[in-house]
Amino acid sequence: MKKPLLLIIGILLLDQLVKFWVKTHMYLGEEIRFADWAIIHFTENNGMAFGMEFGGEYGKVFLTTFRLIFVVAIFFYLKKVVQEKVNKLYIYCIAMVIAGAAGNIIDSVFYGKIFSGSEFQIASFMPEQGYASWMHGRVVDMFYFPILNGHFPAWFPLWGGDEFVFFRPVFNVADASISVSVIVMILFQKQIFNLENLQASTEIQEENKQEETTSGEA
Repeated sequence: MKKPLLLIIGILLLDQLVKFWVKTHMYLGEEIRFADWAIIHFTENNGMAFGMEFGGEYGKVFLTTFRLIFVVAIFFYLKKVVQEKVNKLYIYCIAMVIAGAAGNIIDSVFYGKIFSGSEFQIASFMPEQGYASWMHGRVVDMFYFPILNGHFPAWFPLWGGDEFVFFRPVFNVADASISVSVIVMILFQKQIFNLENLQASTEIQEENKQEETTSGEA
């Protein structure tokens, strides 16, 4: 359990350090351009990952509460799979999901109280009055990689002539942690979930059944 915990702590620290720096050095909407396709763009969102919104003020409390319950539940699941000594890559992926979810929970629960607003100014840390109440903080996002820019051809259905950007969402370390873990689980699902062994075991069982059926008929 030590290594997964260290991974969780490491991702959380990196996520919060980056967010703290952006929050205390940039105003909302400010950008630092390293290239046309690599931008630090300070934005905040009230809802889900990658800048999506969810259900206003009550939705915000619901989403944060759900995330808290989810993180607690998946942490106990992590302890279970560690004890069962399942695939290590799977364990690390679960740890990354926990770290990502916890990173954005910290923003939602605490940032409204410990920071002032960032509109047209640099936020201050631990002001007399924060920009929101507990559980209503906004999640800080900053990584923006518009690698491809262009317009859909005029003949393209629905979006003909409209501008497209790939990759459009602005995200943070926590979002990336969750996304990477999901991608890894998809790419290495055979190794993680022992699908090859499961398939071989199923084939052996089917062969045994066929042999039993043939013997019975004889």
